[in-house]
Amino acid sequence: MTDLNLPGDPIIPLVLRRSARARRISLRVSSLDGRVTLTIPEGVADQVAVDFAAQKEVWIRKHLQKQPDAVQVGIGTVLPIDGVRHEVRQGQGRTVFCADGVLHVSARNSGIVIERYLKELARERLVGASDLYAARLGQSYSRITLRDTRSRWGSCSSQKALMYSWRLILAPPQVLRYVAAHEVAHLLEMNHSAAFWNKVSEIFGDYAPPRKWLRLHGAELHRYRFR
Repeated sequence: MTDLNLPGDPIIPLVLRRSARARRISLRVSSLDGRVTLTIPEGVADQVAVDFAAQKEVWIRKHLQKQPDAVQVGIGTVLPIDGVRHEVRQGQGRTVFCADGVLHVSARNSGIVIERYLKELARERLVGASDLYAARLGQSYSRITLRDTRSRWGSCSSQKALMYSWRLILAPPQVLRYVAAHEVAHLLEMNHSAAFWNKVSEIFGDYAPPRKWLRLHGAELHRYRFR
């Protein structure tokens, strides 16, 4: 991949991805973090791709205006944990203490420390939820990994490995549990057939509200920057 910029106010970073399968230049603006990606065929010059983006500048900026503003996490920031707003305040020592809507953290590298805390909390919640729903199905998974994914909230491989976005810890608990149930259901149904959704309903219940929440608010979870 190559990083270039589209001139203007503000400058728009462009990510160029070459693909042997591409037959033409394609453009995508991520609904999660606003990343502008150009997929280009092998042999096409970078400048040709930039010129293509320039022709689509109005369209690109229109879509970027819909993105939630980025928030650099640090002392004074307000961010959601379990869907509840928490204010970040300076605390003592190197540990993070969370109580009564306040997240106490050392001022030094506070964003990185908070990110580490949230990942640990997310793993605890997601492992617990995955264990619960797997037991209800009489299934087992091979492992759980956490990532900061942009295109999906979770996945289940053919080797029964579960993957989740750790940013689910920012969402309401029912949303996190729904995603866990969704991926665990794939242990039996590696598709999105009626049988699959029946399994989700069987182990989770009414999944429509959390699914709708992710569709409406999921992009907001990616607005927080920790580094």
